[in-house]
Amino acid sequence: MDETKFQGNYRIEPARLSEYDYGSNGAYFITICTKNKNYYFGDIGIVDDEPVIQPTTIGQRAIDGWRSIPEFSPFIQLDAFQLMPNHLHGILFINKADYTDWKPNTFGPQKENLASTLRGFKSGVTAYATTNQIPLGWQTRYYDRVIRNDNELNRIRQYIVNNPVQWAQDSENKEGLYM
Repeated sequence: MDETKFQGNYRIEPARLSEYDYGSNGAYFITICTKNKNYYFGDIGIVDDEPVIQPTTIGQRAIDGWRSIPEFSPFIQLDAFQLMPNHLHGILFINKADYTDWKPNTFGPQKENLASTLRGFKSGVTAYATTNQIPLGWQTRYYDRVIRNDNELNRIRQYIVNNPVQWAQDSENKEGLYM
């Protein structure tokens, strides 16, 4: 049987670690991109000699939605976060008291894990965009990395904080400059 097909159609290989429990306690580095890497969220501008995001209405809704994740997923603790014109980076901690029931990643309904949390975030921002007739599209997937130690956590935090500074050289920056 061809492993790259499902019901006779091509499929994309899963990006998740097959034996990892994405509902278990841990730290996760997340990147979510817009569809076709369109600039929906705003521009990077200079404020007080520092590059910062100047969010659009939907960009501000994405920021507010990210900050509200713990209201809907109380087991989530937020850490570093940065919105960019066409993507966002964030660190999430899953912290469930007394969690001992390891459940490897499986295909099917998801709840109280990383996938369900990010699905809720994306659908909340999408619902706002639809209601307010604001253009928005997400890539269907997201990138995640299980953060394995404090050194890696600190390196990723620094990367997130420095992302606006690096924007002028970023290959995703179509203009090659700050706005």
